[in-house]
Amino acid sequence: MSNGSERIAEAFAAARADGRSAALMPYMMAGYPDLASSRAIARAYVEGGADLIELGIPFSDPLADGPVIHSAAVAALRTGVRVDDALAIAREIAADVPVVAMCYANPIYARGLERFVDALASLGVCGLIVPDLPMEEAPAVLEICDAHGIALVPLVAPTTPAERLAAIGQRARGFMYTVGVTGTTGERASLDELLPDVLARARASTSVPVAVGFGISTATHAAEAAAAGADGVIVGTRLVRAASEGADAVKSLVQEFAGALRDGALG
Repeated sequence: MSNGSERIAEAFAAARADGRSAALMPYMMAGYPDLASSRAIARAYVEGGADLIELGIPFSDPLADGPVIHSAAVAALRTGVRVDDALAIAREIAADVPVVAMCYANPIYARGLERFVDALASLGVCGLIVPDLPMEEAPAVLEICDAHGIALVPLVAPTTPAERLAAIGQRARGFMYTVGVTGTTGERASLDELLPDVLARARASTSVPVAVGFGISTATHAAEAAAAGADGVIVGTRLVRAASEGADAVKSLVQEFAGALRDGALG
């Protein structure tokens, strides 16, 4: 059985070897604006230069997401997209780039934790992010993910206390998802001036790469996040907003973000 953590680590290392200041991980909402279009968008992410892809599973009450991603999830659900439909997209791109599924706890537990994780492994998914999984409940999920070769990626926030941050960092697999702002996902005019400190705290707490998301809205933001110390840059809302314009528009944006992460590409 393949090890998702190892494949994720290889993707981060390959991005550095290719001259990028950080790995690019675009987020997409599976099934938005419709299932066929989202398949084309996933392929556009690969062709545009994504190092990894975060595949969002649509859910009706995404507590960590702002209005754009929330609306995309609702739209996908209204067209009839279900968990199996969303995960099937992973099969089409998993051989090209590591895929990390992002799913809220409710659909996972409704299906059954082991059954859900087994499905991820069978489709070639490398990792799993569960935004509403508290640290106290993570060990049981981590055990099953480890057994199936799936990296359970934790989230930490600027407000995470040091003791809790250290405990989360010890259990991190694949990478640590560092929330760059206090609040939900969405586009911002600028990055938080405290981002370098937030990333430094995260990096000191774990041995896996540190990726930053929430609020990265432009190519310049991506380069600034890398310069602030991020090993990976996650771009979500801006790309989800572009999804309604079609795969070509999305591919162009991914290329722009990828280009900004070349060493010295600030500005």
